[in-house]
Amino acid sequence: MKIKQNNSPSPSPGPKGVIVAHHGIAVDILFASGERRKVKVKRRAGHVVGDNVAVQDQRLTRLPRKTQLCRRDSRGSVRIIGANLDVLGVVISHLPLPTPGYIDQAIVAAREADLTPILVINKKDLEGSEPFIAKIRNTYTGIVDIFAVSSSTGEGLDELTLFLGQGFRSFFVGITGVGKSSLLNAICPTLDLQIGRLYEAGKRGCNTTTVSTLHSLPGGGELVDTPGFNEFGLVDISTEDLAGYFPGFEDAMESRCRFRDCRHRTEPGCAVLQLVESKKITRERYATYLAIFDQLEAGEARFKTRR
Repeated sequence: MKIKQNNSPSPSPGPKGVIVAHHGIAVDILFASGERRKVKVKRRAGHVVGDNVAVQDQRLTRLPRKTQLCRRDSRGSVRIIGANLDVLGVVISHLPLPTPGYIDQAIVAAREADLTPILVINKKDLEGSEPFIAKIRNTYTGIVDIFAVSSSTGEGLDELTLFLGQGFRSFFVGITGVGKSSLLNAICPTLDLQIGRLYEAGKRGCNTTTVSTLHSLPGGGELVDTPGFNEFGLVDISTEDLAGYFPGFEDAMESRCRFRDCRHRTEPGCAVLQLVESKKITRERYATYLAIFDQLEAGEARFKTRR
């Protein structure tokens, strides 16, 4: 029996656009035509800002992602926080100070996701910022690009804007209160995003950004503003892989250790330990690596126990 073939064209997936805001049960989609439309979604549908989608009859079809950035929250849940990104801007300040390990875990996450990490030191104009800026430069110069800026005075913003305007889709993260929204307002004044104040007692910020949003920058490029979060737990990074992504260990990874499965703690012939002994890696940097390593090892042990 001859089977009749259906030569009719497959239905069109609908117009394509990018998710530019996520409201929990709805997303805003910007189409190539310039039209912006809100579409309802299930709360756990998995759509994130930066996703390319096709829309038909109020239904979304997510298109393949080039990159995605994930973090693990304080309850151990994995959160995908952005898609199709190029640059991760880690925004920090001397008030409030970043939580221990935050900068390094964000850099590791960016590298694992094939993003370019940068450090943006905000509040350069405030008293007491210079020692903090000097310490950050001493630790990370030559490892990642560093931009010291003031969203209040505009100092340093031209250099940062020029970098962001190279066609990148950038994603700003930082703990609550470092001034991400203020920074975005300074870079793109027409946005007029709400900003908050620091709580005086603990010198911590209150979250004014509640929705992740993607914005086109006047000089080119795109930038995602997100709610602040104080922890950046790593996802899909094993203890064996950590050193290869850890900032400051680049020379050690080129030298190679005696053992292929070296974890850089007590093993003989360890390239990392040799650089620590020769003071090319500081004791402080090595202690930070060990602290993150211990967190990952504890997580791996919990996973094995559950299995």
